[in-house]
Amino acid sequence: MTIDVVRVLWLRQLKRYGRSRARIVGSLGQPLLFLIALGFGFGPVFQRAGQGSYIQFLAPGVICMTILFTAIFNGIELIWDRQFGFLKETLVAPVSRLTIMVGRTLGGATVSLIQGVIVAAICLIAGFRPSGLAATPEAFVFMALVAVMFTAFGTAIASTMEDFQGFQLVMNFLVMPTFFLSGALFPLTNVPTLIGAIATINPLSYGVDGVRGALTGVSHFGVATDFGVLAILTLVCLVAGSYLFSRIQL
Repeated sequence: MTIDVVRVLWLRQLKRYGRSRARIVGSLGQPLLFLIALGFGFGPVFQRAGQGSYIQFLAPGVICMTILFTAIFNGIELIWDRQFGFLKETLVAPVSRLTIMVGRTLGGATVSLIQGVIVAAICLIAGFRPSGLAATPEAFVFMALVAVMFTAFGTAIASTMEDFQGFQLVMNFLVMPTFFLSGALFPLTNVPTLIGAIATINPLSYGVDGVRGALTGVSHFGVATDFGVLAILTLVCLVAGSYLFSRIQL
């Protein structure tokens, strides 16, 4: 029964994603903007600074940005289901709320991974070249950790809210700073102390660094550190998301 419910919720998220063609196309707009405007616009400056190809540096950050935005905004779907009654129908099923939360999280994380893979393909077209095909599974592991972590985090935030406006407000104060201060757009070496400190406590920094280390061989924190921190934070977000989801009052 538990596995069946998880599978149903997972498939529901995928079907919802597959039916929303506008969402698929719209979610590619921002990554394309960053790749074209920043990748090619700042490329000559980055190269003159002796840092090599900016596309090589930027692509892992854009991939993680796509996963971050898609994953964390899955929380909006939880608010939508809560307002229109589907969540109530789901919660009356004879399974624990933990099972329901896991199913929703896996579905949202899978959608985020699909978006990340699509953007990775676009990065290849734009000129990004990974260090080798052997690094692809390692990069996929980091992408999966980022997807699960931020999907669970979005669920935790959405579980405490009842309207879209509140969720949007919180996300605007969290998502954009999380992305811009993660080292996705600039190297973390020789940055001001404050920026470096914020990046060190920023969960996305380790995701970006892990994907970059896997695909390009260049890592700031170290791949082992990236994996360890992401694994712990993913577990923390799952526990927090499960707890807050279990306390939803309908």
